[in-house]
Amino acid sequence: MIMAVVLIMLGSLAFSEERNQDPPGVSEWNLIADQIVIKGGYGPAPAYWAMAIVQTSVYEAVNSISGNDSEPDASVEAAIAAANHTALSALVPAMEEMIESLYQKVLAKIGSGPDKNAGIKAGQKAAEEILAERADLGEAAEEAYRPYTSPGNYVPTTIPAGPQWFKRDLWLMDDPDQFRPDGPPELSSEEWASNLNEVKAYGGKNSDQRNSEQTEIARFWEKTHPFIYHGLVRSFTGQSGRNVLQDARLFAAATQAMDDALTAIMDAKYEYHFWRPITAIRNADQDGNEATDRDPEWTSLIEAPMHPEYPCAHCVLAGALGTVLEAEIGTDDVTLKTSSKTADGEDRSYETVQEFMEEVEQARIYGGVHYRISNETGTEMGIEVGELAVLKILKESE
Repeated sequence: MIMAVVLIMLGSLAFSEERNQDPPGVSEWNLIADQIVIKGGYGPAPAYWAMAIVQTSVYEAVNSISGNDSEPDASVEAAIAAANHTALSALVPAMEEMIESLYQKVLAKIGSGPDKNAGIKAGQKAAEEILAERADLGEAAEEAYRPYTSPGNYVPTTIPAGPQWFKRDLWLMDDPDQFRPDGPPELSSEEWASNLNEVKAYGGKNSDQRNSEQTEIARFWEKTHPFIYHGLVRSFTGQSGRNVLQDARLFAAATQAMDDALTAIMDAKYEYHFWRPITAIRNADQDGNEATDRDPEWTSLIEAPMHPEYPCAHCVLAGALGTVLEAEIGTDDVTLKTSSKTADGEDRSYETVQEFMEEVEQARIYGGVHYRISNETGTEMGIEVGELAVLKILKESE
């Protein structure tokens, strides 16, 4: 069970005096890192990139001590702390003072001696090596989106998110378009009409088809920040019978899979530039399909993300993480649980990985921001990326 190691409120981190005062482990540090990255102002895609660096650093540090290249006299707790401290300080320099304060509090809980020093050295070394390989985003850091318009015509002036995100190094995939799907349905097709009419009925802000439970699901999965997905991982790593190396490896596999999955989805989104439901429904008289009707006042329950619609980014994340979790869980009887900041911190639980993945797909329809075909395609892409993580990290390390 994950200990309530930190209270993170109003930009401060402090250890709880009410719970176990052991140094935080892999799962506790993941929660801390999630909060720091969010408070540091990272958007969703960069946040997954940052967390993949952090968790891979932790895994490499722990593996250097507890894995095949074991150094039995090094403190694993110190290594975990040092890897997080080194990675987060480099990635979120605006939070460096807070990170340093927390790090020193953690180190104070670890007894002095050569094993502590060796652990710190192992953690620093692992993070520095990963940062040297991954911290430079290259072209992905350059914002040069060209709006689609004709000379003199006004278009909304907010720059879309992530148009260059696929121009970066990958963890698992060979190329950003490795799993690029076929394009969205033809606008004249029955499939298109069915997809449009479904989200029009269930995803509108004033829908009379969507029930209260479906509205709650849409709100719960409104944002894609790592916190909501990592909560599912933490609910499993908190199970008894697991060791620190298993937890570190699982977080590395999960974060690398989700980071690559977002790269793949941004490649596809900006390849096809498909319109969001709010655009399509307000222009349905122009799609050439007699089975669709224009609604000039329709708007989605939740705000549409600022990037092209096809395929679904939430779904690619769910597919990637779900595949990694299924491989790790096997036949174990566990309940996955997470909470959502867009649902006032409420929890949702899932008896199977498939249940969670399907709910994410439905949530994007209920929210009015995606079509069913986009959700199914995104999930399929995520599964393919997740399978690479299972093969290259979970299975290779056994």
